[in-house]
Parts: sequence; C-alpha cells; structure tokens
Amino acid sequence: MVPRAFPDTYTLRSHGRARTCDYRVFIEKNGCPVSPFHDIPLYEDKDSHVFNMVVEVPRWTNEKYEISRTNTLNPIHQDQAGGVPRYVRNRYPHHGYIWNYGALPQTWEDPNYVHPDTDAKGDNDPIDACDIAQAVSYAGQVKQVKILGILGLIDSGETDWKLIVIDVRDPMAQNMHDIDDVDRIMPGFLTATREWFRLYKVPDGSPPNDFAYDGNYQSKTFARGVIEECHRAWDKLIVGKSESGQISCTNVTVDKSPFRIDPGDLDIPKDEHLKPAPRPKVIDEWFFIPARDVPGEHQG
Repeated sequence: MVPRAFPDTYTLRSHGRARTCDYRVFIEKNGCPVSPFHDIPLYEDKDSHVFNMVVEVPRWTNEKYEISRTNTLNPIHQDQAGGVPRYVRNRYPHHGYIWNYGALPQTWEDPNYVHPDTDAKGDNDPIDACDIAQAVSYAGQVKQVKILGILGLIDSGETDWKLIVIDVRDPMAQNMHDIDDVDRIMPGFLTATREWFRLYKVPDGSPPNDFAYDGNYQSKTFARGVIEECHRAWDKLIVGKSESGQISCTNVTVDKSPFRIDPGDLDIPKDEHLKPAPRPKVIDEWFFIPARDVPGEHQG
C-alpha cells in the first residue's frame, strides 16, 4: 500500500549566519510564523498513527541544531557550549548524526517528573526522534513519520527518550511496522544507534551515557504510550498548569492557551539569505575511541 501524500505547507525563514550563535530558523505555515514546539500538531493523521516530526539536524551533519526553549516561537538555533556553537564530533565509523534527528511537536519531557522506569527526571525538551529514512532532510523540515520503537537514554542524569521513526513516504516504511522490523531489514543499525548515543559525548571528555531497560529497545506500543505521556505534559505546560521555567510558551494557534497571541503582534526578523560562517575544523576531525580509552570499559 502506497501512503497518501501529505501537503508540504511549511516554509522557513532564516535569520543570521549559519554556524553562529545568532542563527535562527523560523518555521512558517501559509506565510505566518509558528512555533515548532507548540503550534505544529502532534498528529498529522491520528487514526492512522501518523505523527509530525520537526527535523533539527540532517543526517551526516555536525551542527547541533535544536528547537529553542527560550526564544519567542521557539526557532531552531545552534546549541552552545561555553558561549560558542556546539558540534557533535565524528566518531569512527560515523560522520555526524547517522539519522535525520529532530523532535515531535506538542510534547514535553517534564523536568519535574521522575519516570519510574528510568528513575530520572525529564530533560525539559520535546521528545526526540531519529528518522531512519533513506533521504537526507534539512533543518526545519516538517515531515510525517510512523513510530517503530523507542530507546530509553539516560543523558547527564536525565530521561532523554529517543524514538525510532521512519518517514511514511520512504519505500522501506511499507515493510516496517515495529522495532523488530528494523533489525530484520537493517541488521546492525539499532546496535549502531545505541552505541552512537552511548559514546557521542566521550570525545569531549564526558563518560558514556547509560540506558533504561539494559539498553533494550521497546516496541511501538510502548513508544506511543511515552509520546502520549509527553503530550499530556505539554498540554499542562501550554495552559499554564505546569511551571514553564524559561520555556517560551508563546504560540499563535492553541485556543485554550493563555500564551496565545495574535500573529500581527509578533516581531519576527525578516528572511535573510546570508552566507554561512566558515566551516570549523571540528567538522572534518575524526575520533577513534578504543574500548580501553572509554571510562568504565574493560577489555575481555
């Protein structure tokens, strides 16, 4: 069965130079800026379990782009470390991110909630998604995905769920319905994904990350339950029932939200097409990490 086509109604508005702390990518729908955190619906087709995903980092790239918590309308920006743009290092045998990486809108991993299975609080972000489709996406793309499973990462002591999803338009999507299908069709890829998340901070001097469930992936049914849990948490956030901290809840579509404003009241920068900042050396560096050099690892 060929999945039906979904309209590409979202466009982008960029401001500043890529690879700088000032860079912002705003998402628009029908010419009106919207929040990828709050305004884009979680479901594209709820009955068919088709979700919207906002791509933050395209596959094979290193810039750690993410949906901003604090800026009005939550544009995509580059995370910072020590006041400079942050990059994920290349670790053998990979270059940058090995999937199209992003998040599901209208979800929130509540930092006030300790999940009983992970024994850790949420990371204060929308739930993350790894799109394993063949096509390389772009930062700010809104795509439609099906859920295949989930990995329970514990990153810096916080619950940081990683959904495994696939673009419904990808040819492989017709034969992928649950997490076991990924191992069957792409043997070794789930293991590579787990190791990527376990070690991605090691080149920067951090210890390996841990996982819930002994690092075992959970099914699509379990994953959908986590998504609904994070959606309910977002729902409390957007109506003011949860402490928002520094999260900007400004939105233009959520009727029940006290943070909704008229689009005409927005002061969003005009679209710019500026040349990116020079390519930093770190993008082309490559790290090989022998097991003996990983803290806590032991040779057999």
